[in-house]
Amino acid sequence: MSVQKFETELAGKKLIIETGVLADQANGSCLVRYGDTMVLATAVISSGIREGIDYFPLMVDYEERLYAAGKIKGSRFIKREGRPTDEAILTSRLVDRALRPFFNQETRNDVQVVVTVLSIDNENDPDIISLIAASCAVHMSNIPWNGPVGCLRVGQVDGEWVLNPTNTIREKSDLDLIVSGTQEKIVMMEARSKENTEETILEAITFAQKNMKKVTDLVEQVRKKVGVEKVEEKIEEISKEEKAAQDKLEEKVKTFTESKLKEALKIKDKSQRAEALGSLKDELILTLKEDNEVTKEMREKAARFLEKLLDIEFQRMVLEDNKRVDGRALDEVRPISGQVGILPRTHGSGLFNRGETQVLSIITLGSPGDEQLLDTMEETGTKRYMHHYNFPAFSVGETAPLRGPGRREIGHGVLAEKAIEPVLPDKEKFPYTIRVVSEVLSSNGSSSQASACGSSLALMDAGVPIKKAVAGIAMGIILDEKTGEYKILTDIQGIEDHSGGMDFKIAGTKDGVTAMQLDVKISGLTIEMCKETLEGAKSARGKILDAMGKVIPEARKELSVYAPRIETFKIDPEKIREVIGRGGETINKIIEECGGRDVTKIDIEDDGLVMITSNDSEMSNKALEWVKNLTRDVKVGEIYDGEVSKILKDKNDERKEIGAIVTLLPGKDGMVHISEFSHDRINKVSDVVKVGDKIKVKVVEVDKERGRTSLSVKALTESGPRQENFENRQRNRKSTPFKKRF
Repeated sequence: MSVQKFETELAGKKLIIETGVLADQANGSCLVRYGDTMVLATAVISSGIREGIDYFPLMVDYEERLYAAGKIKGSRFIKREGRPTDEAILTSRLVDRALRPFFNQETRNDVQVVVTVLSIDNENDPDIISLIAASCAVHMSNIPWNGPVGCLRVGQVDGEWVLNPTNTIREKSDLDLIVSGTQEKIVMMEARSKENTEETILEAITFAQKNMKKVTDLVEQVRKKVGVEKVEEKIEEISKEEKAAQDKLEEKVKTFTESKLKEALKIKDKSQRAEALGSLKDELILTLKEDNEVTKEMREKAARFLEKLLDIEFQRMVLEDNKRVDGRALDEVRPISGQVGILPRTHGSGLFNRGETQVLSIITLGSPGDEQLLDTMEETGTKRYMHHYNFPAFSVGETAPLRGPGRREIGHGVLAEKAIEPVLPDKEKFPYTIRVVSEVLSSNGSSSQASACGSSLALMDAGVPIKKAVAGIAMGIILDEKTGEYKILTDIQGIEDHSGGMDFKIAGTKDGVTAMQLDVKISGLTIEMCKETLEGAKSARGKILDAMGKVIPEARKELSVYAPRIETFKIDPEKIREVIGRGGETINKIIEECGGRDVTKIDIEDDGLVMITSNDSEMSNKALEWVKNLTRDVKVGEIYDGEVSKILKDKNDERKEIGAIVTLLPGKDGMVHISEFSHDRINKVSDVVKVGDKIKVKVVEVDKERGRTSLSVKALTESGPRQENFENRQRNRKSTPFKKRF
């Protein structure tokens, strides 16, 4: 293949697609560049179909390469890239969700799309161009596909829309919206929002779609120039006799199940409905076994046709009868209930129930030092708020091995995390590290949004001063592609997600949206569909927030007695080294003598913010006083209870004692000259004090240039004229250099 280059201008930068450069043995491959960010996308289809599966086997992998950012892995023992990071998994899901609707879902050939990041410039995120590259690689290949699909990011700064904002601009934006689709329809969205209104969100979607044509036109241009002919999808060829037998079989299935299927779909309880549908399937297969004309293969086809009839009847109920399987109105939310504080020793807990979906969220508060360290291709830093989502098989009445979190768990966890982030208190106000774990105990639709609700309850129960409560809802659609008739469903449950056309998750507060995620199984959504869905979600969210407010109206004023306490104060940044000590010696000593790391933790920011975390108030106060004393300036006139640490002797005559060194604060001491112990003459300092004695002293002079502090014992006592003479001498000595006096 000869090298070809295609480009267009997008938001003031060139979007460049090159073909024929790399990976020419893949069915389709291209290099896409935007700024100095560059990715390679490849698409491959297997030569044979995979037997025994009832789904389209699409695999999408996003491969991060540290060399793209000029990094070497931080671990001393492992330098090679390992398992995908959460960011890589999220981008894989992003690409998958946009491509999948354009494939024939009856295809059983394996299709794999791999996007490899080759270069990043830390300004242009590779996620957008990864989706564009994947779209181009599939579209130009021989893989059957109904694309192309484009992708754009939208931000807003000072009320102005920004297309494909850089990372720097995104930090200033109140909205980070990713939109994927064609110039007519939206097929995928992902958003992080700071309580933007539904009207603003819709405006952003419209802005993205208006600019989508540039992207899809560029991909179509590549296809026309270098694309190859699509392979014909392998459709089972059957004779007229076989076709007649199949039609006869489908009629038998329809006649046998039609009335019973309608009755089964009227059952409101998920498990009872599933049991009834399972019994109907078993009864059908048993009946067909008694029919000598029906083979085993035909019985398998009959079971698949029953699934198709289920979808058809479900959609008919909604479009024609305005009825749902559980009897709700189309815009009705399932019953809501909740509890807080149900776990006695955790820092906070919230149980959220919506219909048959139940999520238990638990809060753990930690010190600033418990923050997650980030060292990935794109990110370096820390993360103070984490949401982890668990979805065990028992939550849907199934069995499965317990393994680590999969792509779904990571994706749902981060979505709920996005929903809560805008309402969290600033670190300066609430310096804790916050970890939320949401355990899905029962699921019948939208457990990710239930975990956002559960997290909100748990945070308030823990006493985390969140700005507002957050709730989430999943919206669905039933669409007749032939007529264009559709109905929007509020608070979809499992069967409505499975048989419906979209899963549109929207979370937010009473004032606006905080997170969104859209997936579709249909050809896409129009702007009008998006508008209707956003309006329905807003109404439903208000009802959920009202129900949550009855459980706990606001964050508790006090933290749990089991949560650690953090004392914060500022010190002079120049004195941080005094707290740390050489090689951490001083700070480690403080921690050790204040109960050890299991009891006390000390974190210091570069700006001098000190945070002391402890479960023991006595140890916390001890560490607090220690650090303050280390960084405290000794001032003239202050009085201290010091400890004699050394008796000073004359260098020329060791028999002669000239004074004593007294420790005032950790790392800070001063000298009491022999003449400053008493108004009366003394011969030896050791006649008055010994090493280890506790004595009260007054600071009479601080020489910062020489780092010397003069102390006096007798200045604390009055002795008529002698005291006056002492004070006069002190005033006169201020003009006399320290060296000349001693």
